Amino acid sequence: MTVHFPFQNTYAALPPNFFARVAPTPVTSPRLIKLNRALAVHLGLDPELLASPEGAEILAGTRLPDGADPIAMAYAGHQFGSFVPQLGDGRAILLGEVIDADGVRRDIQLKGSGRTPFSRDGDGRAALGPVLREYIVSEAMAALGIPTTRSLAAVVTGESVMRETALPGAVLTRVASSHIRVGTFQFLATRGDVGGLRRLADHVIARHYPYAANAERPYHALIEGVIDRQAELIARWMLIGFIHGVMNTDNTSISGETIDYGPCAFMDQYDPATVFSSIDQRGRYAYANQPPIALWNLVRFAECLLPLLANEKEKAIAESKELLDTFVAKFSTIHQAGLRKKIGLFTTRDDDKALVQDLLDAMAKNQADFTLTFRRLADAARDPASDGAVRQLFADPTAFDDWAARWRQRTGSEAQSGEERRNAMRAVNPAFIPRNHRIEAVIEAAVHRDDYAPFEELLTVLSKPYDDQPQFAAYAEPPQPEQRVLQTFCGT
Repeated sequence: MTVHFPFQNTYAALPPNFFARVAPTPVTSPRLIKLNRALAVHLGLDPELLASPEGAEILAGTRLPDGADPIAMAYAGHQFGSFVPQLGDGRAILLGEVIDADGVRRDIQLKGSGRTPFSRDGDGRAALGPVLREYIVSEAMAALGIPTTRSLAAVVTGESVMRETALPGAVLTRVASSHIRVGTFQFLATRGDVGGLRRLADHVIARHYPYAANAERPYHALIEGVIDRQAELIARWMLIGFIHGVMNTDNTSISGETIDYGPCAFMDQYDPATVFSSIDQRGRYAYANQPPIALWNLVRFAECLLPLLANEKEKAIAESKELLDTFVAKFSTIHQAGLRKKIGLFTTRDDDKALVQDLLDAMAKNQADFTLTFRRLADAARDPASDGAVRQLFADPTAFDDWAARWRQRTGSEAQSGEERRNAMRAVNPAFIPRNHRIEAVIEAAVHRDDYAPFEELLTVLSKPYDDQPQFAAYAEPPQPEQRVLQTFCGT
């Protein structure tokens, strides 16, 4: 039977050096383990069809739907600061694009679908654990309101992949507003392909920044738009304690979405120097380094577009620098506004920044849990009798007492009631995040026991991160010392 998807293929219509045409590699016995039915409907796809055996074959790459034009995208990238002129989709294949219910164009990509011309020495496959991690974290990020790629489905392939040991193979169906990265521009720039850069920039403007097409200087407007979205994205990561783990330029999306969930993680105890990624030996992508690294990546993006900004290189550099110099202020404005909301402030005063920073410093010094401190602070805003639940998170509870006295003096100057303040704080401070030890427990159950009940339950909890969910209260708790996960892995 021929299965038809309402695909469009605008990226595949770009010059052939932008990608390689390659079909997914069939697998022996695909089995669907999770379908995001609500997302399927939003994309205009038939969830019943996708849940069928034929659907599982499509989602595993064994069967191509009618209308697909499968390609592996070419890109370069700075990886931990070192430039690699050719990377590309080594284990991912873009099937095509659909228009969702909101009228937004979305890529549908299979991740773990076999070798491509960009695989180098890799097998092009994905292990089950990283597929489950990306499914969980990307969907949690969507529920938290953070711009992100989405997960449509996960299938096991019936085949093993070799990493340190043999592991079950799997394929993730990823949905993105596009998979164009800073590294995509770098791929063309390093080859001196100015015509290709212009074609790619025009494609990005039409797809993601249509207002820029009518700007006096469209490519300046494109850079400004990408800066704006990255400033907002990184600020929102910081406000929920998220650490991407591998902020290479090939993992920096031009659309402003979080992409490529490898060794990503959420902080438990607050520490600005937190690093989880096993390959980040020097802390380049530590929690507190994410804003400056985002700017570093944006500089690389602007460098690619210099030939499109002005005929004279020095003039183009000066104009790009003027745009890039706005990042810090844009990030700081969004981040500080978010922090004020997290502690329940409705107005702005000059000393608010110091008030928030003093809380963060006390949290770091006293190993306080990032998520729970802010969540419980919301209850304390309504009733000082709830201070005890916050105090117990601090190694020295008096550190909170000293700060809370100043905080109450500040909130007391505002007109809002304690109930109004609590409700506003709970709307921005989640109770539930995908804690690392919970994800690891899910992966262990699936990989070693073929048990997906913990996976389903965790997804259920994370779908409503701002609700109390008393029946799942244990999921809000930080790990016990023996449960702490200190390193995460990319899975390639």
